[in-house]
Amino acid sequence: MSLNLEQKQAVVSEIAAQLVGAQAVIVAENRGLSVEAVTQLRAKARQSGLFLRVLKNTLARRAVKGTPFEPLAGQLAGPLMYGIARDPVLGAKVLAEFAKDHELFVIKGGAMTSGMMSPADVKTLATMPSRNELLARLAGTLQAPIAKLARTLNEVPGKFARSLAAVHAAREKTAA
Repeated sequence: MSLNLEQKQAVVSEIAAQLVGAQAVIVAENRGLSVEAVTQLRAKARQSGLFLRVLKNTLARRAVKGTPFEPLAGQLAGPLMYGIARDPVLGAKVLAEFAKDHELFVIKGGAMTSGMMSPADVKTLATMPSRNELLARLAGTLQAPIAKLARTLNEVPGKFARSLAAVHAAREKTAA
């Protein structure tokens, strides 16, 4: 079923709106996938905040025009699924995991706001820790010296209390 002009314009504007806040666009060939497999991928993508869409390449070229992802327009050929991610690592992880389980799903490449990505770059990006994991590590690293200082400062009165208890026990022993 072909789209009329208004529907095409709506699709282009929807994709352009998603690209405004995106950090990465990952492109994968989805030829021969079952409906069940695509449904599973869409569910995983929805949970991780990845926007997935299958659309005509001409509409995708129009949507990326004037965005940092414009160099991607030269690679758009064949039946493609577009993953638009605000967190590039999380988006790459979802698509790379799905590609491992489904050999018909082939990652063709992508683009970040900083430049183009090859399929190998997308797979490398998928192995990196996500933004939330990195923030948790940073918080732990920043917290470690403060926690150690608190334990050290707490040790002084604790040692004093233990010493008093030992002296008290020794006096009771000598008195008895």
